[in-house]
Amino acid sequence: MIAALLAGAAPVTVAQHATLSATAPTHERPAAIIRSDEELARDWGLGSEEWAHYKELMQGPLGVHSPNIDPLTALGIEARSDEERRRYAELQVQVEARRVEKLLAYQRAYDAAWQRLYPDRQRVVLPGVGTATVPTITPHGERIAVFVKDVCPACDRVVERLQAAGTVFDLYMVGSRQDDARIRRWATQAGIDPAKVRARAITLNHDAGRWLALGLPGDLPAVVREVNGQWQRQ
Repeated sequence: MIAALLAGAAPVTVAQHATLSATAPTHERPAAIIRSDEELARDWGLGSEEWAHYKELMQGPLGVHSPNIDPLTALGIEARSDEERRRYAELQVQVEARRVEKLLAYQRAYDAAWQRLYPDRQRVVLPGVGTATVPTITPHGERIAVFVKDVCPACDRVVERLQAAGTVFDLYMVGSRQDDARIRRWATQAGIDPAKVRARAITLNHDAGRWLALGLPGDLPAVVREVNGQWQRQ
């Protein structure tokens, strides 16, 4: 049927094509908003000379090896004095603090919306696990928080040890990008017991900036506990 239709179709001439193009509606793309260097520098708390220095650095080896590096890190790495290094480190801490504050504010709004719209549903569900509620911000009582990341053999070993010891904990995945499937894959390959998730002995959560907000030293995995209102690594 399709072949017959194609065989019987008259070819479109150049003139016809021109007519069709002229009568077809056009959808122009909005012009890109171009921000000035001064505006971009202001976003990072930098002056115009510092921004020019950053752009110059990105034209060299640093830009080749780290094309997506942020301005403050770039300037801090290539600092010409201890004073410059301290300045960029302090600026970066301030920028990160503001970013985390916004992340957590949105996460609180997201948590509230979830509880309001789907109070009986679990956000991250492993195969074979029924619905359950998930804690939002902090572990409860004697529970500990475990922060992990993807592609991290040490994280797998820590979780395996905690499970074997019968420890109850709330797991937060750093860098999950709010992707439930990413946590499910990680939990499956790490050997998380679905029965323990169903019983809420283990909960699976997106980090959403919590690890950065704690400000604790060291790399992941991290096992932390709240002691007298302060979070401490175990």
